[in-house]
Amino acid sequence: MALLRSKDIRNMSPQERDEKLESLRNDLMHERGIAAMGGAPSSPGKIRALRTNIARILTIQTEMGKPKEAKK
Repeated sequence: MALLRSKDIRNMSPQERDEKLESLRNDLMHERGIAAMGGAPSSPGKIRALRTNIARILTIQTEMGKPKEAKK
């Protein structure tokens, strides 16, 4: 999983950022589920990369004036 660049995130439309954020959160939930069941992760750094990408998107949304989405 490659890290998203801030420049690329800023070039996305708000709808694209929301869709990407939802996708990353679903991937993170899936990876954490695998780890919780004792399975070996396909890529050891994937969970960290997912968390970093989610944080970048949320930070840029805050910078652009859109309030954070409430946690579910």
